[in-house]
Amino acid sequence: MERSNWTSPVMGFILLGLSAHPKLEKTFFVLILLMYFVILLGNGVLILVTVSVSRLHTPMYFFLGNLSFLDICYTTSSVPLILDSFLTPRKTVPFSACAVQMFLSFAMGATECVLLGMMAFDRYVAICNPLRYPVVMSKAVYVPMAASSWAAGSTTAMVQTSLAMRLPFCGDNVINHFTCEILAVLKLACADISINVISMAVANVIFLGVPVLFIFISYLFILTTILRIPSAEGRKKAFSTCSAHLTAVVIFYGTILFMYGKPKSKDPLGADKQDLSDKLISLFYGVVTPMLNPIIYSLRNKDVKAAVRNLVFQKHFIQ
Repeated sequence: MERSNWTSPVMGFILLGLSAHPKLEKTFFVLILLMYFVILLGNGVLILVTVSVSRLHTPMYFFLGNLSFLDICYTTSSVPLILDSFLTPRKTVPFSACAVQMFLSFAMGATECVLLGMMAFDRYVAICNPLRYPVVMSKAVYVPMAASSWAAGSTTAMVQTSLAMRLPFCGDNVINHFTCEILAVLKLACADISINVISMAVANVIFLGVPVLFIFISYLFILTTILRIPSAEGRKKAFSTCSAHLTAVVIFYGTILFMYGKPKSKDPLGADKQDLSDKLISLFYGVVTPMLNPIIYSLRNKDVKAAVRNLVFQKHFIQ
């Protein structure tokens, strides 16, 4: 069946957003807009600091700069659409725009999964093999590592988006979500989606399961090494170098597991409440997590705080 057989006169999808809860829309519009500004400011400052301060030109801060840029890209691919859905009930999104938004959000999410794994490896080498750290994590190594994260995320996003957009959509084209979330789009297809389900399962294993396992094993070795340090001050200093990354990992993967792993209610009366809950959790994952990352890395990192203060002082002194 061709896309021209859609019953909707608009060749696109209708996003419901929070249209069923109009009282919440204005509140969330202001809240999400403020959060978006914080995301741009916080991650923008981190990128500026990691690029302009020479003593931060290390693998850890290079990965941190990539993570900040990724968070800006991820939120920019979805937040404007979310804000527009609060102002425009039953927002209509063209087919091509939905495909682009789906690709960007999937690519950024997959890239962050791999990037967090790369950052865990960096912390493992720094703590467990400090003498070999300059050799193992040289610029010739960590730059291709970051580039491969982006390449892997973009590749899987291209595959998943292409498979989804090739499906025929005939009839209901209403997405009960803020954005063109791939699972919500697949539910609207009027064809067999078994290939899509299998490819998504494989992608989840590669981009969720493998990095989580890698991070877990890395921190087992890190914890073992830290416990062997004789002095309490030495253990505290070693753990402080990876506490921010560990906190970001727990928030990122914890939200994903809670979002997709919680059981669905079978009570029809509670369907609306669960639907609202699912949307708000998705909103937390898409907006709150990128907002927290720069706060976590700046509050728990003396080098970043010192670099930010120096930049502010230099700017004030020049003026």
